Amino acid sequence: MSHVSSHSPHGHAPHGQAPLRTVQVLGGGSAGSSAHVRSLASGLVARGVRVTVCAPDAADHTYDFTGVGADHVHVPRRNDPASVAALRAACADAHLVHAHGLHAALRAALALRGRHVPLVVTWHIRPHVEGARARLLRVLERRVARAASVVLGSSSDLVDRARSRGARDARLAAVALPARRRLVAAGEDADRLRPKARAELGTTDRPLLVAVGSLDRRRGYDTLLDAARAWRRLDPVPLLVIAGEGPLRGELQRRIENEGLPVRLIGRRDDVGELLEAADIALLPGCPAARSVLAQEALHARVPLVAADAGDIPELVGDAAVLVPHGDSEALAEAVADLLADPDRCERLRNSGALQAATWPTEDQTVAQVLSVYDELTRPLPLP
Repeated sequence: MSHVSSHSPHGHAPHGQAPLRTVQVLGGGSAGSSAHVRSLASGLVARGVRVTVCAPDAADHTYDFTGVGADHVHVPRRNDPASVAALRAACADAHLVHAHGLHAALRAALALRGRHVPLVVTWHIRPHVEGARARLLRVLERRVARAASVVLGSSSDLVDRARSRGARDARLAAVALPARRRLVAAGEDADRLRPKARAELGTTDRPLLVAVGSLDRRRGYDTLLDAARAWRRLDPVPLLVIAGEGPLRGELQRRIENEGLPVRLIGRRDDVGELLEAADIALLPGCPAARSVLAQEALHARVPLVAADAGDIPELVGDAAVLVPHGDSEALAEAVADLLADPDRCERLRNSGALQAATWPTEDQTVAQVLSVYDELTRPLPLP
């Protein structure tokens, strides 16, 4: 494949050469991986790369890939047998395919079978399954790791996991938190908007605790509700707000009502940034995806974070958050109570959080690293 990738300083392909064409493959997509693909597509397009995003229509509606200059091809979700055929057609003239997530990568590998097209795979999350499902997961991970030209892991443990599954080339990826929507419009006062958001949640005279994420087992909500029982003894009693939807909603709501817990389930929200801006403390009680979006948003927003010591959270936040043992509701409850009683420590966490956030990769750095990988894989071989 003799083309020259479009990585010139001005972002244009050399005269007479076709620009690099990449296909980004996204499955159902977590919020983090979908936002990453949008950010990546925007940066690639700005540098003269042609980008096609293969994802369900719903993902394009939410993340507006076409709005940043990418083409969008609807590809059904992973349980639809038409998805591989749709991907194969979309990748027909691609110079390189980049799949995000295990199932997207598996379908991309099937779609590229028999073609000499480089496949880059980014692993964003660390699945937590047991028994037969864990064995199946290992099989799928081995197939994907061995099919990929390069596996990019968004945390060091994912890189190690890819290598253990047989990846020929696995690297730590710079995965930036996409630029947050500006919360305060011109002329508006953040100090005025924060009380407004708190009033809407009913926390004008009590602390506000915020947790965000799908309502499923791995998020640690059982531990969080256990901790909320202890917070009823505080004065004033803090309100815990959980933003998200999922299979546990009914079960959690019954617990909240039966035990009289100071907790509100507010469903899926598109104003998580505003919620965090209004919060006194952000909570991450479970095993999050790699490079937790909530953890990053909290530190960027200068909100003290209490998180389970799990996954890559220690690597991500350093000493800029309070870490508690995973599944330990007493430690979680005590950590929150201690912070609410110690404004000076909260201020130190806000400052250290801002410093930690400044060490994370920017969107430009993320795009630059990905482009360097693309360049390696698509550079023409020298003539003999």
